[in-house]
Amino acid sequence: MDLAWMAWTWPTGIFFICIVTALVAMTVWDRAVPQTERAGVLGILTTRGDRLFISLLGSGWIHLIWLGVVGPQLWIASIISVVFALCVFRWV
Repeated sequence: MDLAWMAWTWPTGIFFICIVTALVAMTVWDRAVPQTERAGVLGILTTRGDRLFISLLGSGWIHLIWLGVVGPQLWIASIISVVFALCVFRWV
């Protein structure tokens, strides 16, 4: 299979490995402790999967805004995204 059409770099590979790791961890967590819906600051019922999806979308926007305003130093945007995800899992 020729994957040369996609720019597979180390950062791209690490990104996809992190996404797969998060999905596997969520699956293991769900098997160990069955999830229940809860209403957070948004006032809607969310599950852990919903909160993961919200944090991934928010992290994408954080990185896009960072690229547009600051530039290509994305490690700071990544730290902000991790803090954002922790807040989403805690309060949403």
